[in-house]
Amino acid sequence: MSHIPRVALNTGAKIPVLGLGTWQSAPNDAYNAVLAALKDGYRHIDTAFVYRNEKEVGKAIKDSGIPREDLFVTTKLWNTAHDPENVAAALDKSLELLQLDYVDLYLMHWPCAFQFSEELVPKDENGNILLSNVDFTETYAAMEKLDPKKARAIGVSNFNITKLEKLLKTATKVPAANQVELHPYLPQQDLIDFCKKHNIHVTAYSPLGSTDSPLLKDPKVLAIAEKYNKSPAQILLSWGLQRGVSVIPKSVTPARITQNLDVLPALEQADFDALNKILDGAETKRFADPANFWGVDVFGQ
Repeated sequence: MSHIPRVALNTGAKIPVLGLGTWQSAPNDAYNAVLAALKDGYRHIDTAFVYRNEKEVGKAIKDSGIPREDLFVTTKLWNTAHDPENVAAALDKSLELLQLDYVDLYLMHWPCAFQFSEELVPKDENGNILLSNVDFTETYAAMEKLDPKKARAIGVSNFNITKLEKLLKTATKVPAANQVELHPYLPQQDLIDFCKKHNIHVTAYSPLGSTDSPLLKDPKVLAIAEKYNKSPAQILLSWGLQRGVSVIPKSVTPARITQNLDVLPALEQADFDALNKILDGAETKRFADPANFWGVDVFGQ
């Protein structure tokens, strides 16, 4: 994919369908990865306040010398800034760290509010997370009031259908995007269909599964990869793109960053269908579930 296609958001802006994710990328690794990706031709960079690498991502963007208008940069509002009075300041802080005048897309990272704190995950003396009763509809209403010169588009992340339905009842601006975990072990086709119906673009994070994902070793994925003489990662990214979503694989390895660009425009229908049915009746596997690390049931499971 020498030229990365772009698709239109409901704002009219165009997002590159293949980008670089920076979750779990240490600051210096993030700098090197973003710089390498931009030199390779990536133009879509995804970060977040909680990743603690916005400063290095911004420095890499600056050092790349690529005109700002050629790039699509996404960052995210963290859970401790959900109170409406804190939303604008949180965006300003991210812009300061990124050394940018604006982001192309500003997402609510989770439909889950923590109490305001300098700590990313505030806890009481017993180790319980200090949750806030601020509803995500209130937070989104504050995001709708952000200066559009600073946040060109707003959206959400980790929202299921139930939460999107609730949000759409009060929102005056339909979210431009919903960034969620998507891969053959968690295909979420019903969520993709819902978002398409409501003109909400879907971006897939963790499109290869988790770190050291079993997906990359799945026999069905390996067989298809061998058929096309591609890596398992390239096959999984091709599958994601064929579903009509954008994908943001994370890597800090220059060779893999380059390799991830070399994806197929489409798999043969039989192979695409095989990946759609890879679970074969087994339960879906979600790798990023706050129920496991915060004790918060975000997805209503």
